[in-house]
Amino acid sequence: MTNTTKETNTARNWTMPEIELPNIPSASFTITDFGAVGDGVTDNTEAFRKAIAACTEAGGGKVIIPAGLWLTGPIQLASRLELHAQAGATVLFSRNFDDYPLVLSTFEGWETVRCLSPLDGEELEDVAITGSGVFDGNGDAWRYVKKWKLTELQWNKLIKTGVVDGDNWWPTEQGMNGAKLVDRLISEGVKDPKAFEPARDYLRPNLLSLRRCKRLLLDGPTFQNSPAWNVHPWASEHVTLRNLTIRNPWYGQNGDGLDLESCRYALVENCTFDVGDDAICMKSGKDKEGRDRGIPSEYIIIRNCIVYHGHGGFVVGSEMSGGVRCVEVSDCTFMGTDIGIRFKTARGRGGVVEDILMKNIRMINIDGEAISFSMFYEGKEGSGTLSEDKHPVTEETPVFRNLHMEDIVCTGAEIAFLIKGLVEMPMEGLTLTRYKAIADRGVECANAAHLALTDVDIQVKEGPMVKLHQCSDVRITRMSGCGSEADDRFLVASGNRTENIVVDSLATCDSHRKIEELNGAEGKVQMK
Repeated sequence: MTNTTKETNTARNWTMPEIELPNIPSASFTITDFGAVGDGVTDNTEAFRKAIAACTEAGGGKVIIPAGLWLTGPIQLASRLELHAQAGATVLFSRNFDDYPLVLSTFEGWETVRCLSPLDGEELEDVAITGSGVFDGNGDAWRYVKKWKLTELQWNKLIKTGVVDGDNWWPTEQGMNGAKLVDRLISEGVKDPKAFEPARDYLRPNLLSLRRCKRLLLDGPTFQNSPAWNVHPWASEHVTLRNLTIRNPWYGQNGDGLDLESCRYALVENCTFDVGDDAICMKSGKDKEGRDRGIPSEYIIIRNCIVYHGHGGFVVGSEMSGGVRCVEVSDCTFMGTDIGIRFKTARGRGGVVEDILMKNIRMINIDGEAISFSMFYEGKEGSGTLSEDKHPVTEETPVFRNLHMEDIVCTGAEIAFLIKGLVEMPMEGLTLTRYKAIADRGVECANAAHLALTDVDIQVKEGPMVKLHQCSDVRITRMSGCGSEADDRFLVASGNRTENIVVDSLATCDSHRKIEELNGAEGKVQMK
């Protein structure tokens, strides 16, 4: 397999290196030749193991999964292997937790102990999973469920099994009680799988986990119903994901679609997501461990993808302590996500997010912010809430800079554009060009510097069109649209650190041109 994904774009200041595809021999092996039975009842774990072992012994090749319902325990992948699920093939992973041994893996930014993933591999080269079949993680056997995410009928049916703890349902009592033990072991740095055994049911695996691998290709299959995250390449290079369908139930806890974590040289294209958490997510480790490892996610192209549901369509963070850089997202559609484009972090993370380009993004019916940058993720990690509190700048201070967005449309959101930066480290160097949005509220920015809004057209239902608090060096050029009937203000500027705000060629409706300067920002806005 070869790839020619080497390109230069004048809209970004970096060049995308060539992404290498796996080099896999042409030999083929079919799992039925090793005793597999596709009846949905027979345990095919040993048949998969034998087929992959035979393929490896032959120097590599393709292991074919024909049409059928193939029940199995975890499948451990190998180098120079293509796992090919033909049309009509569904690989259904076991609901028996004992089939998944505890291993040192990664989850939510930390290297820690988890149950072995249904599709698992570490330090492999030249691995592919192809075809139009389905890989189903049987995740409902593992996941806990929050009552508010279900209808009353669904909840009443669910609680006939498992264990109920207030407004949470758990499949088992061990799963319900496992969090305290796991949190303590992680805080103490324990990485011995035996110590985690009493909390096995709590340690839900990701459906696909590939760690420290090179030349990976996922092309064609559906990955669905994961116990936790769905597809998770970690610290891997030359990753190509295309033509995938990635699904998790909307109520599924930690039901991320794709988490590219500390990966380099990646292409994601023509994929469809419908999940219960972040859909397309960039990560690079959490807090000190992520900073010490220092492996950023970088040189990544994402294009022509659709997200039907998720907490965020495209997301960076919140575990981004190793950095995220040189990422381009283009020609994607996000529909009905909680937030459209989402950057999130908190004090304590550290890490640098820079050189991100997003263009030709379409968003429909976003519940919250269409575009969001928040350094106060859920008020955790010492961030508290947005305030005037200034913390010392240290390695724990996250940095966001040099982010560019252009040709974006959103019809329906709570807030068109939001920045919540840190007092001690304002978000710096963001350009938003040719953005058209219909939202309840308009542009709301706090603690941002060197911000450029050009050819932005927004229609808002309430409040002023633009609010700037403690922002500096902001240029708004050819902004159009209209505000709410009850509020005639175009711009409200506030804060004693607000300065050098320039509004040029304003083209809003005549009733929304009022400028209000408050709390130290008086005289800081120039109209041209």
